[in-house]
Parts: sequence; C-alpha cells; structure tokens
Amino acid sequence: MNTSPLPQTTAVVIVGAGPAGLTAAITLAGAGVDFLLLDRLAEGANTSRAAVVHARTLEVLEELGLAEDLIGRGIVVPTFRVHDGARSLARIEFGGLPTAYPYTLMVPQDTTEQVLLDRLHKLGGQVRRPYQVTRVADENAGVTVEYTDDSGATGTIRADYVIGTDGMHSVVREQAGIGFTGATYPESFVLADVRMTWPIARNEVALHLSPEGVTVVAPLPDADQPDRYRVVATLDEAPEHPTVTDIQAILDKRGPGGDVKVTEVLWSSRFRVHHRVADKYRAGRVLLAGDAAHVHSPAGGQGMNTGIQDAAFLGPLVARVINGEPQTILDDYETTRRPVALGVVAFTDRMTRMATLRPRPARLLRNTVMSLVTRIPAVRTKLAFRIAELQTR
Repeated sequence: MNTSPLPQTTAVVIVGAGPAGLTAAITLAGAGVDFLLLDRLAEGANTSRAAVVHARTLEVLEELGLAEDLIGRGIVVPTFRVHDGARSLARIEFGGLPTAYPYTLMVPQDTTEQVLLDRLHKLGGQVRRPYQVTRVADENAGVTVEYTDDSGATGTIRADYVIGTDGMHSVVREQAGIGFTGATYPESFVLADVRMTWPIARNEVALHLSPEGVTVVAPLPDADQPDRYRVVATLDEAPEHPTVTDIQAILDKRGPGGDVKVTEVLWSSRFRVHHRVADKYRAGRVLLAGDAAHVHSPAGGQGMNTGIQDAAFLGPLVARVINGEPQTILDDYETTRRPVALGVVAFTDRMTRMATLRPRPARLLRNTVMSLVTRIPAVRTKLAFRIAELQTR
C-alpha cells in the first residue's frame, strides 16, 4: 500500500490499476510522461478472473517486452473444441495462424497483472493506493481530479488528461457524462478454479453445450500438480460461492462423461454478464479504456485482451500529445478502437446466445449446422483468426 502524499499536478492521471490501467501506465512511463496511476483497492486483486491471453494481445505485449515472460508462466493451448455431451461438434486449431503466437495462452489474471506491474516498477512507475476518485471535471484547459484516501482525507490533482480504466462501474465514465449502452443477460455465470480429474487433454479448451446451459473448461498452469482447471458455466441462478458439489453437479450433467472428479475448489465466484459499450471513448481530455469502455460475455475470453489492446493503442497517442503533437490525434483512438469493441460485443453475444439455446429443435439445428460448416477449412481458419483477435491489427 502506498499512502504517501500525491502531487497536486501531473500530465496524466490513470484511474484503475487492472491490466488496461497497468498497460497504459507502462506506455507512458516508457515515453517519459509524468503520470499518476490511482487505484481504490489497498492491494491488487489476487484472484485469477480472466485467464485467457490471445495471439493479438501477445503481439502487443511483445512490443512492450512482456510476451516471453508471460508465456513462461502460462500453458500453451492450441485447440478449441465444441462438444455436446461426448460428441465433438467442431475443432478449431490456432496452429496455422499468421502470428508468432499461434495458440491461446492460459494464465491467471493475477499473474498477468504481476508481470505488468513488475515492468512498470522497472520503468520507475508505481500504483498509488488506496485512493477513491470522487470527481473528474474537464475545466480550465485541464482536468480536475478529486479523491479520498483510506483515512477519509480528501485531495485534488490537476492533470492534462485522465484515462479511466476503472471497470464497468467507472466513476470516470460517469463523471464525464458518457453513456454505457447495452443490456444484461438473464443467466448468471459461475466462475471457478478447481482441481479435478478431466478426461480431455490439457492442450484443449473445451466448450460444452447442453440444455442446462453452456460450460467451458480450460487448463490452468500448475507446475506442481497438472490438475488445475478453469470452469465457466451459465446457471439460471448461481450460488454466491460455488462449492465442489456445485461444480461436480454441473460437469456431471453437461460434461463429456467418463472420469470427472472435482477434488478442490481453489477460488469461485458468480457474476451477471452485461454487454455494453460506452457511447464514446473520449469526452475532451477524459478518455476510457478496458471495462470502463466495454463489457461483454466471457465467451471466447475477449474482455481483458481487448482492454490491454485499448491501452497499448491509447497510451502512445496521449504521450505524443503531451510531447507537443495536436490533440486531434486522440480522435484516432475512438475511431480505431470503438468499432473493435462493438465487433467483440456482437461476436460474443452471438456465441453466448448460440451456446445457451434451450429448445431441442433449435439445439439439433445448431449442432448440425456447426458440425457441417466447421468441416470447411476456410471457416475454421476464419473462426480461429477471430477468436485470436488478429483482425484488430
């Protein structure tokens, strides 16, 4: 925790120290821009949450000198397969993609954040916490940021620009008066990291379709015991903290059959999923990135990846403006990145609705169509390219 007094002025204030905020800070630190990275939490989150890093994100992290370190801490998964019970409907391979990273990397979000934080520290930056931003006002050729620390003391910072990476319930977005258009899925989602025996190879992410809902099982890295997996599943009403019994029941009903035995829940949660995009990414000197700008279904593991890519695009633009280039170049951020978010929301929404079909005729039609079209190599390649987010280059 860092509660030392904050300076009263800085070039850029970044609000929120998740992956997008850390990435933005790294780009500014690397460009020699003065900034403050504020976070409301007393310490960084220590749960795995988002666990998928796609090829395009690894390309972006390579430019920041981080890809190899992250790969060394994850598990490479080159295959994505869709199942209905024991039947395989579609197999998507990433191995033929035109990238140095032709795979999905499974690595817990807390590990990703630690890699980003270590790089920020090496560049001389830090996260200042806990500071709750309460007001953001674009005024008098700058931005006024008001905050409260954990003792209740208040303060004010003047900045040239503010970048809001403070999540779905973004104070920065709210203070800037930017709408967040979209809706909420009716189902709730279970998210759990477990230890279990699982009959599918650890080089595959498995999406299981069933009348009860959709379930995703993916391997997680563990050098000591290779039995750690991420489970994501839809339920009409999920328990607050899913237990071994809860996860076992889900996999018994929806999984591939065979030897499935959940032995331990390492961490679990439930959440409601929204699909929303900010009406604009910039209001004058205030900009949004990551979950403050877009949230969507976890289908395809696109969320954190899109946020990191947002920040890696935005940070250098802000640095260029701070160093004297015209503010108009900041318009490139929204025109480039907001269409990406709209595309991701539409894609993940289609995946989620397809995967959660309940009527039997609709499911039979879905399974037949999916099985047939994914036999076409061009279709499989296009899906792999889309999931890997390589279309955002």
